[in-house]
Amino acid sequence: MTLLATLVGASLIIFLVLDALPGNAAQMLMGADASPDAVRALTIKLGLDQPLTVRYLQWIKGMAVGDLGNSYVYGTPVAGLIAERLVLTIPLAIMSMLITVTLALAAGIYTAANHNKLGDVGVMSLTQVGIALPNFWFAILLILLFSVKLQWLSAGGFAGWDDGIWPGVKSLLLPAISLAVVQAAILARVTRSAVLEVLREDFVRTARAKGLGKREVLWSHVLRNAMIPVMTVMGLQFANLLAGTIVIENVFYLPGLGRLIFQSIANRDLIVVRNCVMLLAAMVVIVNFVVDVLYAFIDPRIKVHDL
Repeated sequence: MTLLATLVGASLIIFLVLDALPGNAAQMLMGADASPDAVRALTIKLGLDQPLTVRYLQWIKGMAVGDLGNSYVYGTPVAGLIAERLVLTIPLAIMSMLITVTLALAAGIYTAANHNKLGDVGVMSLTQVGIALPNFWFAILLILLFSVKLQWLSAGGFAGWDDGIWPGVKSLLLPAISLAVVQAAILARVTRSAVLEVLREDFVRTARAKGLGKREVLWSHVLRNAMIPVMTVMGLQFANLLAGTIVIENVFYLPGLGRLIFQSIANRDLIVVRNCVMLLAAMVVIVNFVVDVLYAFIDPRIKVHDL
């Protein structure tokens, strides 16, 4: 029920905010020189003359049956436009998340195991720099290094999946790294703090007193208990990755969902913007729900019905 209520609340906020934006979609489509009668006729054709509640309920009903309507600009079903772009955006988000988790857990565990040593100070300094880096600026640096100077990777565009997995992955590698660096820096610091906190617990000292080695205690006892706050941050970071695709896809000229949202905002194609933003919100809510469920598997003291 909580999941459904959150989605309904998100849909209401998205609809009201976009509807409150100044301007008229029909006027944008017809141009500034269009006659009032032509604009009025297009407004009626698009259903923009109907009351707010009627349009909202029609939108909800359409989403329930998979009918998202037709784009004002492209004249094609919105569901088809979104499906075409998700082929790029979902792999990009997954790649970014995998890079984030790999870098963050490795750095966080290493620094916690070497607390207050040179390696700890060095890695934490790097994470501080990573947090301060804007995604788009770091993306430009990657393009200058790997595309312009070394010419190892393409500076933009998407090769597609028709020629195999590797060309597509290669096209998304720099964008994925651009999205992952900042998130990995944040998650690394959270992982370090969580592991250090568990290392101070009594059961860890008891395990060490029984003769278990530091590495065995870390991997067998500490990590599982430290994963709850780490998993929480990972769920929140997925939202940041999805939001970051809007900027990164435009930097790398990728035909993904983020670029579709950007173009639709510029074209005042609000029906596309509304459905895209709702999809992103639903993905974030569902991912965080899955993270909550995973708590019960990480910590047996947490019951699924308590979440």
